[in-house]
Amino acid sequence: MDLTILYRGPLASCDYDCPYCPFAKRRDSRAQLTADRAALERFADWAAAQEGDRLSLLFTPWGEGLVRSWYRRALVELSRLPHIRRVAIQTNLSCRTDWLAAADLDTLALWCTYHPGQTPYDRFLAKCHDLAARGVRHSVGVVGLPEHLEHARRLRAELPEQVYLWVNAAEGHTYTDAEADEWTVLDPLFPYSRHPHRSAGLPCRTGESVISVDGEGTVRRCHFVRAELGNLYDGSYRGALRPRACPLAVCDCHIGYVHLETLPLYDVFAGGVLERIPAPDVLRDTVSGGRGGIVVGMPSPPP
Repeated sequence: MDLTILYRGPLASCDYDCPYCPFAKRRDSRAQLTADRAALERFADWAAAQEGDRLSLLFTPWGEGLVRSWYRRALVELSRLPHIRRVAIQTNLSCRTDWLAAADLDTLALWCTYHPGQTPYDRFLAKCHDLAARGVRHSVGVVGLPEHLEHARRLRAELPEQVYLWVNAAEGHTYTDAEADEWTVLDPLFPYSRHPHRSAGLPCRTGESVISVDGEGTVRRCHFVRAELGNLYDGSYRGALRPRACPLAVCDCHIGYVHLETLPLYDVFAGGVLERIPAPDVLRDTVSGGRGGIVVGMPSPPP
């Protein structure tokens, strides 16, 4: 079985205080951190034992995982296993990066977000260049708030040219065409993020080849549909895997709509769906006025 798993355990603490995040500066108790560690190690042990399957794993913690040793250790150990196709995590990149030297960089990847005002720009940029020097697959992005635009422009100009800069439409924010055009200059794939995607009744890979798992092992089709498909650890979820239409009216998060079969994003991100890196034939370097950018050889989608 080829299976993609989005894992989200109980961790809900973060070292940043972003005003657009409900978990900003939230602190987990020692007991909560112990429970998160146990849940993650159980999941990692299960994944390591599935030698008959081909697994792709994306960790999507509510909080920041890589400041916790058990997340770093799990990524390194899982990256070395031959049946793990990809292991990736969403991160604010506040952690150190030396631990990556122990990982298999053909398998491990990072989805990095820059949060202006939460970390010095030069520190974040230096870590991005360090990742590139180490050969770590990674994408970098920002939330598309108006006050982030100049930060994003500077970041695009100073990142390594081959690094994809993505922009997430800010939740609840409506973009005029002129505003959207400014973001699309930086991320030609921004039109996919600009509007929620109508999804009701449409075919989606979640629930068939993609699942979401929580710290208890409860399996759902994705993070956004609460219906349970079974449990990971007793194997009951396997009998529930089948093609499914989306039951929700819209899907407005990249980790959800990337799996919609009505969108071409598995082709756009071929080989890099989990870490949000476009395929080589979609993403190519350009140099214009001294600034690196990307050109996407396909039309933008309709809203």
